[in-house]
Amino acid sequence: MALAEATQAELALLKGGLVVSCQAPPDHPLHGPTFMAAMAAAAVQGGAVGIRADSAADIAAIRALVSVPILGIAKARDEAGAVFITPDRAAAAAVLGAGARLVALDGTRRPRPGGESLRQVIAYLHEQGAAALADVATLADGQYAVDCGADLVGSTLSGYTPDSPRLAGPDLDLVGALVAHCRVPVFAEGRYWEPAQAAAALAAGAAFVVVGTAITNPLEITRRFVGALTSA
Repeated sequence: MALAEATQAELALLKGGLVVSCQAPPDHPLHGPTFMAAMAAAAVQGGAVGIRADSAADIAAIRALVSVPILGIAKARDEAGAVFITPDRAAAAAVLGAGARLVALDGTRRPRPGGESLRQVIAYLHEQGAAALADVATLADGQYAVDCGADLVGSTLSGYTPDSPRLAGPDLDLVGALVAHCRVPVFAEGRYWEPAQAAAALAAGAAFVVVGTAITNPLEITRRFVGALTSA
């Protein structure tokens, strides 16, 4: 099913640019829609072409302040406590209702909480004219997600599943493999700490780069500096 024209236009706006992920868990001092909307507005003023955000409340607050595309997600946990990104149609509906046309979701081959398949969730998004951006951990995940109908695949989950390597920095090898072997655009995400790393992802063929912690999480940024000083 063809994407809605507005959705296609939003995807085009991301090409070659920086998407800033504005997320804070419940135990973080910046948790909540007000803080995340302010963070998103600052990122857009700095040149971000899009925002990635979690939860209907945060997405709605961000949409009220900025006009750039939003990659919306809704995180959930399975019975074992593992985090899944937009695992079912209900989660996807909440993201869409909050004002996001681009929906990121877990694109791995793992069983999903609630039992819905990746193909079912993607089909629902397409019925709504929205785009499905699959977060994957391996090349096999990426190929599976594309077979299920994903419009884009991204390296977001590399290092966060048992079958993917946990690297100190971004998984540029996975970005290159996805570009070479998947027939849809690829976005780069995950442990991008330096501008040069983001540029390297574009050079590897990524359509755009998503950066979160290095820009929007002062708690972790501070810990990195403190760790360096402690080591010194």
